[in-house]
Amino acid sequence: MADHAHSSDPAVQAQLDRLAALSPGRDILGLERIAELCARLGNPQLQLPRTFHVAGTNGKGSTCAYLRAILEAQGRRVHSYTSPHLVRFNERIRLAGTLIDDALLAALLEEVLDEAADLQASFFEVTTAAAFLAFARIAADDCIIEVGLGGRLDATNIIPPPAVCGIASLGIDHEAFLLAPEAGTPSDPAMRIAWEKAGIIKPDTPAATLAYPPHIQGTIAAKVADVGATLFPQSEGWTVEPEGDTFRWTSKLGSIAQPLRPRMTGAHQMANAGLAIAMLRLVPDPQPSDADIAAGVAAAFWPARMQRLGAGPLTALLPEQTQIWLDGAHNVDAGLALARKFEDEPRRIHLVTGMLANKDPAAIIAPLASQLASLTVVPVPGHEHHDAQAFGAGARAAASVTDALHDLDVDPERELVLIAGSLYLAGIVLDLNNEWPV
Repeated sequence: MADHAHSSDPAVQAQLDRLAALSPGRDILGLERIAELCARLGNPQLQLPRTFHVAGTNGKGSTCAYLRAILEAQGRRVHSYTSPHLVRFNERIRLAGTLIDDALLAALLEEVLDEAADLQASFFEVTTAAAFLAFARIAADDCIIEVGLGGRLDATNIIPPPAVCGIASLGIDHEAFLLAPEAGTPSDPAMRIAWEKAGIIKPDTPAATLAYPPHIQGTIAAKVADVGATLFPQSEGWTVEPEGDTFRWTSKLGSIAQPLRPRMTGAHQMANAGLAIAMLRLVPDPQPSDADIAAGVAAAFWPARMQRLGAGPLTALLPEQTQIWLDGAHNVDAGLALARKFEDEPRRIHLVTGMLANKDPAAIIAPLASQLASLTVVPVPGHEHHDAQAFGAGARAAASVTDALHDLDVDPERELVLIAGSLYLAGIVLDLNNEWPV
């Protein structure tokens, strides 16, 4: 599960090399090691500012981006912890609105790794502890924490009850970990996923969710009732009503009169924005004003989530007017969101994809099949990945994204390009096009 990470800073790279050499413990979920590690560090997770905790299969990173943008529009200083990084490891830890700098990152990782030496701690556990340490030492008004994997046994779940929890879109992913047989867990895969995600909900904690099928909603509601929390679900508690490229947000706790226009495209991003607003409606004052919410929704951006690439070395390989979209979609839920994004698109799609070997190629290919002009499969360097044969007879292979785009014959008036299939691949694309997340 360890994410490959590299840095141009020698001090950071020295610590990333130590991270990369961590024990097989990286493949075991649980809270025992992170609890011990945090105890050795003085329990920084108990010293965080007002905290927002977000889980989900897809959309949790975008929801965190909306939360941060709205809070910052309100004038608040916001820490955030997200994963994975796309280009630079620093992207995971944002301190009062700014990515952590190399000097502080190197020092924190060294401090945590020294304490973790005999614990068989994982890459993510060490990174999480380093983030908590930074958040405890540097002043801020709010702290946004994205779950890494699942929820119940995720390292971030060592935090005490947050101000509010949020659960974004749910789907089947990371089956080897989240569907591993365990006594007392739901046997239905979708219900098990929901049960694992709902594990972040703690006593007396309000929780906002999207709308799910009844059996999924029931699983989450049962968890809420079991711990004595409160539930604020989409449809029953709040709604998002799309109006073209804007949406209206209404709720039992007060509606927003003006239509909201998100910078990020797609109906799923409207839902993610709606979830962020619902979470903010559940926290004590000071709450953001409607104007703060509108400004935050308009400003929020999360790279490689239906991102249209700008001018750069990679996009220069295609005709000037070509639309080139990048998305990290790699599972069924995300593939369906892609299909909804392009369902009214008159242009045919040249899909360039690279997928990890533990993902299902049909998750992306099937929803888009009727719209594809071509399908090119590329490697995901540094990771086990599918070859072109796994994608069917119509797929062709290319040695890299650069080669794939160079070989495309695109008519910009009738066709566009979509690069999707892996967040690791998305990071490579952003790096090649000089569009580094900031």
